[in-house]
Amino acid sequence: MQLYSYFRSSAAYRVRIALNLKGLSYEYLGVHLLKNGGEHLSDSYRDLNPSALVPTLVDGDVSIGQSMAIIEYLDETHPQPALLPADPAGRARVRSIAQIISCDTHPLNNLRVLKYLKHELQASDDARNAWYRHWVTLGMGAVESMLAGSSATGKFCHGDTPSLADLCLVPQVFNARRLDCDLSAMPTVVRIDAACREIQAFDLAVPEKQPDAE
Repeated sequence: MQLYSYFRSSAAYRVRIALNLKGLSYEYLGVHLLKNGGEHLSDSYRDLNPSALVPTLVDGDVSIGQSMAIIEYLDETHPQPALLPADPAGRARVRSIAQIISCDTHPLNNLRVLKYLKHELQASDDARNAWYRHWVTLGMGAVESMLAGSSATGKFCHGDTPSLADLCLVPQVFNARRLDCDLSAMPTVVRIDAACREIQAFDLAVPEKQPDAE
């Protein structure tokens, strides 16, 4: 397998955790989102992934963009350890938590949105940071409420083994801290993030341990 990744990409971070949890070896291919005008915008990368986003996973003749699709592909082709619960209600809950992060929160704060705010809308650094923190607080506050208010929450987001929800939570917490977001009102999120970070598969996926880290 080959993973086209950027060390600080939250979406790529999720996939790295999934690959590590499943014990899958892969070739790391760095795609720098800032150098050379953005390597993800090159014609050669667009041929691979027309969305011009990272990550992209190549597995033989299969090429997949979008982190959530990649993770579910990995879960279906390499079922152990499972990243989704066996029961429909459990799967729906895990997907709901994951999608609050991956669909409602992260897309509003990724690099291309922040660059658009800066260059096209002439937003100041303070305004962009306020934008970032607003959406993180709103999204992760909803996740905190779901986690704290449910008996299904265990050591991790759902029970006592990591799931798709945890794979989304940890990168989002990493970015929130990097941008100095206040997580004091999210003790369950912080607790689960700490529990995940004790697992080697999560630790090896952190941005600072990637080949292209700066």
